[in-house]
Amino acid sequence: MGRVFGFLGTVISMAIGMYFYSLQVKAIEPGTASAVGGEAPLIAGVKNDLIGIANAERGYQASEGKYASLDELIAGKYLSVRADRPPYVYDVETTGQGFKASATRTVKGAPAQLWITETMQVQASD
Repeated sequence: MGRVFGFLGTVISMAIGMYFYSLQVKAIEPGTASAVGGEAPLIAGVKNDLIGIANAERGYQASEGKYASLDELIAGKYLSVRADRPPYVYDVETTGQGFKASATRTVKGAPAQLWITETMQVQASD
């Protein structure tokens, strides 16, 4: 009986997690369900890449004492993602106190840009 409740608890937890994930994807890319094939997987991949870039920036800053360009992160093996995920291209802007990693869409569509800063929060433009 205890195993049944444990299994049901796991299934319910996964369902709740998937629900909140779907809300997050919908908030960033309204109308993806109507697109042919949907762009939700693309947006999720871009978000994961941006989080990876931000984590690489944190690692670089911890070891080198400064933030790095995208090319420096790739060359220093802090990052293994490419500089793009078509139709998005990545860029990193740095200052002494922080960074902004952005993904800009090269063709018409929404969102036009996603970005992450040292706050580790992915944001999107309309």
